[in-house]
Amino acid sequence: METNKMPKITKECVENVVDKKFLRVYDLKYEEGKHYFDASRRSLENLVAPMSEDEFKAMIPDAVSCVVIVELPGKEPQLLFSYEFRYPTGRLLLSVPAGLVDPEDKEKENPLIETAKREIFEETGIVVDENRDELFVINPLLFSSPGMTDESNGLVCVKLHLDNLDMLDQTGALGQECFDGFELVNEDKAKELLKKGVDDKGHFYSVYTWSALIYFISGLWK
Repeated sequence: METNKMPKITKECVENVVDKKFLRVYDLKYEEGKHYFDASRRSLENLVAPMSEDEFKAMIPDAVSCVVIVELPGKEPQLLFSYEFRYPTGRLLLSVPAGLVDPEDKEKENPLIETAKREIFEETGIVVDENRDELFVINPLLFSSPGMTDESNGLVCVKLHLDNLDMLDQTGALGQECFDGFELVNEDKAKELLKKGVDDKGHFYSVYTWSALIYFISGLWK
């Protein structure tokens, strides 16, 4: 329930205190002498906090994370993960295919689906065939950690109907991306990973990996 005590954040009260190519930090000075810092990929013009209600409800996420389910002849469905080096942790983590929404994606009819198709190809070598495979949006926008950033991901389910996995390839990685193989997970293995809270190397994983595991075992993708 809204109250008159809710802070009012406008563009005029926002100060950009760090401005780098891929990251900015804003001081949301919502009252005199009161500060809240926000790490964001967004420019001041696209910052979430000062958005109107209509702008907020229509916003496009910064990135897309994919729940990729592989269906092969004669085998039970499996989740497709990769081991990706995540720089802030300094380790390879069990990860879903994911990537930023490009400016050209935003001009398409369904930006999240376009981003998902491109990221899956770049990170797995698989070309998604919309006549064979199934793609749909699970959630249009999830905030990653709204206590410190406005970064967000849309969640897309991709059901791949493949004859084999001969095309799996990680050489399409761009920029600073670094991968070290794939992991196919059936329902029993997904439950095991959820119960343990770590992967088979004993490493923690991201909330989006957790979300993929939960969505998979829930059966909502069927």
